[in-house]
Amino acid sequence: MKCPSCGFDNPEDMGFCGKCGAKLEKICPQCNFSNPLQFEFCGKCGTSFTGQTPSSKPQAVTPFPQTPLSYTPSHLAERILAEKEDFEARSSPEGERKTITALFADIKGSMELIEDLDPEEARSIIDPA
Repeated sequence: MKCPSCGFDNPEDMGFCGKCGAKLEKICPQCNFSNPLQFEFCGKCGTSFTGQTPSSKPQAVTPFPQTPLSYTPSHLAERILAEKEDFEARSSPEGERKTITALFADIKGSMELIEDLDPEEARSIIDPA
């Protein structure tokens, strides 16, 4: 891959230029979007970097259900709606106080580990933890 800064011809698997240290990336000729080196198609507009055409039509992403009621178990939905009606009947304008416990966990060094990765790759590394 030719370095956009100094023109040095680097091997394909390099992430940074071996001569000047500049980050190597695939810039889409169509939309100027910066793509990871391993991409064969632009992640923004779909332009091919190799001259090949996509093997098949991209599959449509299934949209999220319109309402939480459509994916909430019926017994839980009934309980939530009953509590909502009870709350509205009391018409307490200040709301209600509840004690909760919140847990936050972090993996030391995780941001440095995944900062240059595609979101799917990052998730595949972090999710098992």
